[in-house]
Amino acid sequence: MDPGRGVHAVGRLRRRWRWRRRHRYRCRRHDPNRAAVRPGECGRPGDLPEGADRHGQRHGRAAVAGQHHLAGGRHGRTHRPVTQVANPSGVAGSRRAGLSAALLLFCDAAFAHVAQAGERGLVSGLLHPVQGLDHLLAMVAVGIWGAFLGAPLIWALPVVFPLLMVVGALLGMAGVPLPSVEAGIALSVALLGLAIVAAWRAPTAAALALVAAFGVLHGHAHGTELPEAASPAAYAAGFVIATGLLHLLGIALGQIERLPRGRAVLRGAGATMALAGVLMWVGLLA
Repeated sequence: MDPGRGVHAVGRLRRRWRWRRRHRYRCRRHDPNRAAVRPGECGRPGDLPEGADRHGQRHGRAAVAGQHHLAGGRHGRTHRPVTQVANPSGVAGSRRAGLSAALLLFCDAAFAHVAQAGERGLVSGLLHPVQGLDHLLAMVAVGIWGAFLGAPLIWALPVVFPLLMVVGALLGMAGVPLPSVEAGIALSVALLGLAIVAAWRAPTAAALALVAAFGVLHGHAHGTELPEAASPAAYAAGFVIATGLLHLLGIALGQIERLPRGRAVLRGAGATMALAGVLMWVGLLA
């Protein structure tokens, strides 16, 4: 026997034995019940004996790659199934988002309600002095009488009257009763009309006191007639603005006195106001 051929045969046997040992080790690694090991320990393709199945080699590499992926990379960690757990912060965040949306809707609704109440109160306050003939005549009469008296009462009377109206309105809104409010309002129209007819140049203190008393009575009537679901502040602002505009109208009408027959026209207007006030007062007594 050729010694070289014998050595070559021994080498083949050793390589075949080595390949079988690695093959068994690879098969054990493919067992799912065993922990994965580091990749690259199965040997190189050149270590296989001649005639070995290269397809099996590729299959083994794929399996090793899969085990490596499940093992967590090159660090050799065992694969553990990932369980999806609800994120408490996410749940809390969604709850907070829902609560915020509900609060926004509530705030929007509340703001809309407040806006509607304010609008309703302002409009009601603007219309109330105009819709009542007694209020309309008294406020225009204050402006005409102030224009007749001249400075400083031409501006003092239209300021004092609305201020005391607010005081009377607060009393009316609070439910504080005042005696004979409607009769006092009718009397204010009659007395202011007579003051215009008589061209009464009252002292400053007397004129201010008289107008202030009339303002409280008119304001109390406004306060007791506050509409439901209306903003009191907007309502008060409305009738104060309307009262100021009526005072300005009276001051403008008072300038007619400078015309040739202007004083006669103003006295006729004052007489009409006085008569209307008397009729209102009599109607209350009937």
